[in-house]
Amino acid sequence: MTDEQLYPIGDVARRTGLSVSAIRFYADEGVVPPTALTGGGYRLYDVEAIARLEFVRTLRDLGAGVEDVRRVLADEMSLHDLASAHLVVVERQLRQLQGRRAVLRTVVGQGSSARQTALMHALVSLSDEDRERLLDDFWDEVADGLVVHPAFVEQLHRMRPVLPPEPDTEQLQAWIELADLVQDADFRREVRTYFHTAFASAGAGRATSPEVMARVEAHRLIEVEAWEAERSGVEPGSPRGREIGGRLLASLAGLTGGTTDVRRALTEPDPVVDRHAREAVAEFEGVLERYLALMAAINRTEDVGTGASEAWIAAAVRAV
Repeated sequence: MTDEQLYPIGDVARRTGLSVSAIRFYADEGVVPPTALTGGGYRLYDVEAIARLEFVRTLRDLGAGVEDVRRVLADEMSLHDLASAHLVVVERQLRQLQGRRAVLRTVVGQGSSARQTALMHALVSLSDEDRERLLDDFWDEVADGLVVHPAFVEQLHRMRPVLPPEPDTEQLQAWIELADLVQDADFRREVRTYFHTAFASAGAGRATSPEVMARVEAHRLIEVEAWEAERSGVEPGSPRGREIGGRLLASLAGLTGGTTDVRRALTEPDPVVDRHAREAVAEFEGVLERYLALMAAINRTEDVGTGASEAWIAAAVRAV
């Protein structure tokens, strides 16, 4: 092939992989006109025209429309702008396909009814804004009339999953179940009743202030460290174990304001207090267990359960 040579449409079709009719279409549409016409009206193409046709085929294979291809070739649109715009479309289509796959796999695995399948498809097709609104409506109803610090209500609203841009089937299935769960009237009523009962005391406002909740969260993170240390085989009497035990002592002292013998509380738990604490945790987990499990599945976070064992914590604190 040389720059000066002209090629008939049949040769161009073989070189580009386009059909003769497609090449004629692009010529008639003014996308890639022929370089020359013979006396008999036959179309001829030079090397540059053939290269443009190959470029057209690439763009069309990527899903670009004829008008967009024409604009790119006419320098009315940059290839970057076309690719960026088309990427948005392709990613949207991909999310839709992933959602359909999740629904179909759920149907195959669980044998869902026609009504359940329609519901699943509707839930998985929600936009990001619709998902946020669905969860906001749930927590709005739960917290309505709750006499706590406003920051605590905001914290409840943040207790939600974040579906990643490219979720896998398991994450989509978890989202389908969670979206169905938060729309269930009985579940909403149960969660609302739990929070309104748990925070019915006169001191609920102070106990849920940002300062107190920050200390509670900091203490929880130390308990997570303790759980991870015990799980990985760290001895409570080791330097690492003593360091965690010391921070647990200081943290609990800050939470109780010095009203509790924290060392004794951690090394010699009161059976009655301990039973009440376990009952409170069990009640919380009983109400929100499935919600939290689904949130963890979507967020890909690990459940730390109830933290390190009492024996490990007591030994770490005694070693301080």
